[in-house]
Amino acid sequence: MRLDRYLANMGQGSRQEVRLLIKKGHVQVDGKVCRQTATQIKDSNQVTINQQTISYQEFSYYLLNKPADVLTATKDQKQATVLDLLPKNLPHYQDLAPVGRLDRDTTGLLLLTNDGQLAHRLLQPKYHVAKTYQAVVAGEVKPELVAVFAKGVELADFTTQPAQLRIKNYDANKKQSLVELTIAEGKYHQVKRMLKTFDHEVLALKRLSFGPLNLPADLAAGEYRELNPEEVTALQTAGQAGLK
Repeated sequence: MRLDRYLANMGQGSRQEVRLLIKKGHVQVDGKVCRQTATQIKDSNQVTINQQTISYQEFSYYLLNKPADVLTATKDQKQATVLDLLPKNLPHYQDLAPVGRLDRDTTGLLLLTNDGQLAHRLLQPKYHVAKTYQAVVAGEVKPELVAVFAKGVELADFTTQPAQLRIKNYDANKKQSLVELTIAEGKYHQVKRMLKTFDHEVLALKRLSFGPLNLPADLAAGEYRELNPEEVTALQTAGQAGLK
């Protein structure tokens, strides 16, 4: 891999910025100043900037608590996107992409990574990677719906896989219910459509979990953190057991 690409991928600046660093002699390869931007870097090489080691990682994984009114996209000319919430000096920033999609008004857990193969697998319904949502809905959700959802809900264009519906509480004054719904797919507006089928309009929606990942209680809306190695390993093996 070229030296300038190596540094840019590791969040040390744009290609133009890192090339300037290299040409000014701020970059060392194996302890020697290197001014050639096209120098090929191997795993055995040690790269430093002003004596600070820049270790290479092939993939990056971040968990974001998505706020409302932010698009699940990498760029948009008019509206803020989830990528705008992350520092531009993160490793692989330019290659990060959200895994799946949360609607503009939906909040909660969103995974971003440059590991395209893993992202593809996590989104395939056949792997049964569970996603749990908390929803505030209009009306009182009756206990009978739990069994209905467990068999799958018939929508206009497809029948969902079995889903777990949990009724948390009902506010008689507001005539609203708080429920949690775990699904294996993640099709367009699926949670909203499933509940709307039984005349329960979704008033607020938040994703609590995605596979083995849970939304941290101390992660405020708009904040993010990098996944630890154990979480990455859990993601890589996700989907084997399916919904319990």
